[in-house]
Amino acid sequence: MQGTQQPSQSAASAAYTPTDRTVPTRSANRASYDKDLVHAILDEGYVCHLGFVRDGAPVVLPTLYGRLGERLYVHGSTGSRPLRAAGQADPGLPVCLTVTHVDALVLARSAFHHSINYRSVVVHGTARQVTDPQERSAALDALVDNVVPGRSRDCRPADAKELAATAVLRLDLDEVSAKVRTGGVNDEPEDLALPHWAGLVPLRKGYDTPVADAALPPGAELPGYLGVL
Repeated sequence: MQGTQQPSQSAASAAYTPTDRTVPTRSANRASYDKDLVHAILDEGYVCHLGFVRDGAPVVLPTLYGRLGERLYVHGSTGSRPLRAAGQADPGLPVCLTVTHVDALVLARSAFHHSINYRSVVVHGTARQVTDPQERSAALDALVDNVVPGRSRDCRPADAKELAATAVLRLDLDEVSAKVRTGGVNDEPEDLALPHWAGLVPLRKGYDTPVADAALPPGAELPGYLGVL
């Protein structure tokens, strides 16, 4: 699948330092290390894919995440084997975390040039379990607010039993890259006269009308922050 344009990198914006693992071997012109771009892609998403090695085999888990500054947080059960491994102070759990948005389907005249427009982030690093109570509380709030901003202030926080069953992992944003594909169809010149339709099919993230839980007490109103969904 071939593409065209690439993101520009602002000279005035802080950037992550490229490494051997964050420089792509294909379509390197689409890579960016701009922190503002990376943060924007992360903040727009809900689900990341967390990859690690367990018992000598690769494992990839979809999970919620939240960002606070230059740190990402994910959570799970304290009984999870990978989370227990990450709880070791040294060496922690080597991971690769990814987030991807698909913005458009690119339909070309030739099968080879079909593609998608996308924005993605890849983070390499070592995940470690968060044990500081204040950091854990802030991380769990960030996870909730990443789903709906402001929601953490409008729900019951986790109690002691729930906190005891929940592990929170921290992954520092250090070895990071973004990759973006924009633009249109990239057909070969000799294919332009073919009769097949070609172009972009834009995709967008949308929300339907919120559906109230049947057990809501009388008078419970829809929160204002849901009115903008």
